[in-house]
Amino acid sequence: MVQANADTVALFRALADETRLRALQMLSSGELCACELLEGFEISQPTLSYHMNTLCSVGLVNARRDGAWVHYSLNRETLQSIRERLDDILCVDEPNRR
Repeated sequence: MVQANADTVALFRALADETRLRALQMLSSGELCACELLEGFEISQPTLSYHMNTLCSVGLVNARRDGAWVHYSLNRETLQSIRERLDDILCVDEPNRR
């Protein structure tokens, strides 16, 4: 349980950033190259790389290298586990439980 809580905190810390949330929104339409993601921001490539590494490290995003390019996609399994974890935390299925 302690590790699950630590993992949940890490996930929410990764989500608690406007740039990372926008990147996730962009990826919701499908896999994108880092250069395509960069076009949606007014940040440098190293800054984008930092944010994408943060998302990858908590499992929200998958990275696939293709030569010099890195392609990113959402990790749907992790997103589903976040939904389930929130249901557990908020007791969604048990409205009278606190």
